[in-house]
Amino acid sequence: MIPDQTGGSPDSHPEGILEQEESQLWRWVLGFFILLAFALAALLWERLENIPFSLRAIPIGVLALSILFAVYAYGRRREVSELKGLLRGLQEHVGAAPSEEQLDQLSQVILRSQRNFKELIDSLDDPACATALDGTLRTVNRRVAELTGLPYTELVGHKIFDFFEEPARELLEGGLGRFLEKRRWAGVVRVQLKNNPRPLYFDCMLNAIVKGDEVVGASILGRDVTEQREKEMRFTELFETLQEGVYFSTPDGHLLDANPALVNMLGYTEKKDLLLVDPSALNFEPGPPALGRAVDDHGGLRTREIKLRRKDGAAAVFLDSSRAVWDTSGNIIRYQGTLVDITEKRKMERELAQQEEFRRRLLESFPDLILVVDLGERYTFVNSRARDLLGYQPEDLVGKKISDLEDHSPEMAALYHTVVSGKQAFASAEYGARHRDGNWRTMRASCSQLFDAEGKTSGVIMSVRDITLERKLEQQVVQSERLAAMGAMIGGVAHELNNPLTSILGVSELMQDKETSESGRKQLALLQQQARRAADIVQNLTYFARPPAPGKSRLNLIEVIDRTLNLHAYSLRKNNITVDFLREEGLPYALGDPHQLMQVFLNLIMNAEQAIREARDKGTLRIRTGKSDGSVWVSFHDDGPGIPKENLPSIFDPFYTTKRPGRGTGLGLSICKSVIKEHNGSIDATNAADGGAVFTVTLPVAG
Repeated sequence: MIPDQTGGSPDSHPEGILEQEESQLWRWVLGFFILLAFALAALLWERLENIPFSLRAIPIGVLALSILFAVYAYGRRREVSELKGLLRGLQEHVGAAPSEEQLDQLSQVILRSQRNFKELIDSLDDPACATALDGTLRTVNRRVAELTGLPYTELVGHKIFDFFEEPARELLEGGLGRFLEKRRWAGVVRVQLKNNPRPLYFDCMLNAIVKGDEVVGASILGRDVTEQREKEMRFTELFETLQEGVYFSTPDGHLLDANPALVNMLGYTEKKDLLLVDPSALNFEPGPPALGRAVDDHGGLRTREIKLRRKDGAAAVFLDSSRAVWDTSGNIIRYQGTLVDITEKRKMERELAQQEEFRRRLLESFPDLILVVDLGERYTFVNSRARDLLGYQPEDLVGKKISDLEDHSPEMAALYHTVVSGKQAFASAEYGARHRDGNWRTMRASCSQLFDAEGKTSGVIMSVRDITLERKLEQQVVQSERLAAMGAMIGGVAHELNNPLTSILGVSELMQDKETSESGRKQLALLQQQARRAADIVQNLTYFARPPAPGKSRLNLIEVIDRTLNLHAYSLRKNNITVDFLREEGLPYALGDPHQLMQVFLNLIMNAEQAIREARDKGTLRIRTGKSDGSVWVSFHDDGPGIPKENLPSIFDPFYTTKRPGRGTGLGLSICKSVIKEHNGSIDATNAADGGAVFTVTLPVAG
């Protein structure tokens, strides 16, 4: 062996140094393959399709580095073998000084080895360096020089703390003891360069450089994970600050993680308390865990509405959107999703629905027709009163223009244009509207502007009321006043006519007693007959115009009908209507008011007369009387066209008429029904089998 001339240990001999160099080389190989294993594990942690496109070249780079390192290791191994051979040659010449050729050859091998090592670490895309234990840089690769912006010569031999703000000196010195004990370390390090304010993150691997059995330094290899770490930080920040609840759960619904928003939504103060809750305890209603999925679930996107139980036991409604996360083998390992609290939204929707229902019922309860018309003259809202007033369903009108309706009123259109143009903020008008059944009705519309949320005119709102009844009542009042005035006049005329008729009757009787010729007696008898007839007409007019005090009494229906026919005899003869009145003998007395019954019978006779005149130039009115158990009846049968079946249920309704405007008020039959009802009787209308209409009045028999 070569004697130890330096007084050092045997490990300091050249051969021992070469052995240490070879051991160091293979430690580098072991460390590199450990790093390679960590890199591959990190790359395969998620499925390859989840790796960003920019990182997909990493596996190819790792493979290339492996090949380069194998070439480098082979060259180093050969150089070490050459050095061993030189040393053995030197050992064979113990005590002899090495030749210059041997020393030069040894120097060239060492320089070539250093140059190859420098080229190797410079070819790495990741930063690599070697430092002494006090932080002095022994060697750095090209990537370290690019990061610091300094050349190789200004880095080697200087302390690492001269270029880095982080990691701090105290932190490194504090972990030095553990590193010397384990001789390796791996982890993510936050690096802050003095010439770059942006913090960088490196996944580092440190291996001890051992000389003999003593650690004299460390080799550092780092992989830049700054972009990945920033994405993770942004995701974490987003995860923590999102207003929506974010969760990760197992397939059986057990929570693995939750952001603060979800913790607050469910009424918890600490995340750990929520994560310890049993999945079924979150269910507000019985069933499988709300956040879980079935065994045969394929893990696709699922969006649904669920109800969860808060910590205080109250129900909360959420919109849940979740999907599965798979491992590299394609197995579902967890579910991730978001929960949006829609409890208040659903509460507001219920309140709005209640308000809408209240508004709808309020509008439906209005006696008026409510119309909303937009700026295009189209109906946007129509309440259900349209069925009663116009015969249309609300949906029949919505979307149509005012002018689209048949027989639309120009007064209503003019009212709309007056208000929507701003000439008047509020206006009203009366107009005629035709019901879908063909009847005309009188309407009063009140119109005002309708504004949107910005205060702009968006249309008009109309309130339409049917005033047909009011107008007919007014006409009836006017007609009643006219009839009252005519009755007073007729009473006065009848009184004035009674005196001359009495004189005519008296003189004719005296002259008849003195007249001797037969022709003269016949003429006087005719004069007396006509005078008596005139007296009867005057008496009936007086009875009709100035009726006695109202009250029910025993009366003979046949006499009441005769008086009524006498009043209307002229009109019947003029219109060529023959009256066929079959008087039944022994008819019981009825109980009633003769004046009111004359009004009823006169109305029925006039209606029959008008029905016959509309159908033909002449006709027949058949009047029959009869009796039944406790009552007497009289029927009026005309040979007119009869009553349409669709009108039969309505003919006794107030103001219902099929006559042309000005020919009737629609109150006659309604009044007749009211009068007969007050007499505890009945009035019915039917169509006869042989044609024409039949009205039958039934009255109780007088006791």
